Amino acid sequence: MHDLLAGIATGLAGGLTAGLLGVSPGGGLVVFSVLLLGAGQHVAQGISLVAQVPPTSLAGIRRYWQSGNRTPLRWIALLTIGFVTGGAAGALAANHVAGPALRWSYVAYLVALDAMLILRGGRDKTEDDDAGAKRDASWPALLVVGLLAGLSSGFLGIGGGLATVVGLSAVLGVPQHQAQMASLVMSLIPTTIPSAWIYWSEGSLASWPVLTGVIIGLLAGTDLGARAANRIDRTTLRSAMIFFVSLMALYMTFKALW
Repeated sequence: MHDLLAGIATGLAGGLTAGLLGVSPGGGLVVFSVLLLGAGQHVAQGISLVAQVPPTSLAGIRRYWQSGNRTPLRWIALLTIGFVTGGAAGALAANHVAGPALRWSYVAYLVALDAMLILRGGRDKTEDDDAGAKRDASWPALLVVGLLAGLSSGFLGIGGGLATVVGLSAVLGVPQHQAQMASLVMSLIPTTIPSAWIYWSEGSLASWPVLTGVIIGLLAGTDLGARAANRIDRTTLRSAMIFFVSLMALYMTFKALW
């Protein structure tokens, strides 16, 4: 029972951040698995990848859809192709890297995403939302965003949602809510299966009660977070994402040092 409740708390925390920030819950799940479950880095990454196989983001997507956010199917197809390719490569590489090195890689990844969000925030002050909403993305750019998100997903055991949102919004100029919708739709597709299988086969996995609890928590948390997100303007959402990513980077730095 203790494992189930701890898993629910972990999934709820990951789901709330996923729904609010429109990202796959992987980034938060790795941190919360270390913080709340006391899991080692490889196990935390395995929990994150396996918990994202079920379509836990459905409720969150519905909330974004009701608010008028849409994602072109072409985007999803191209992002998925890049993601699956990068995810398998990243997972294979991760199982040959020591836990401390993975933790420092995770810190570096978060710091890089934070910097990109902050730089993009400065440019947004001079851009018009409507112009941004009409902007399309080329197929090579979408493939690269998917590939890099997949690499980060497989190597760091996350969903790749943070990288997808930052790649679309900060690099390609897609409006924040639309980028978050695309990330959540991506998480519906079981793109983490190849990576999760590799972690599973290497024994980097928690018990079934923990995994069950995490999935239950994700279902509830994602819906609650998405409800809140659609009541918040994009500038506040980006600030919340910067704060969340910075907090995760600080915590993982502390864990890496101690």
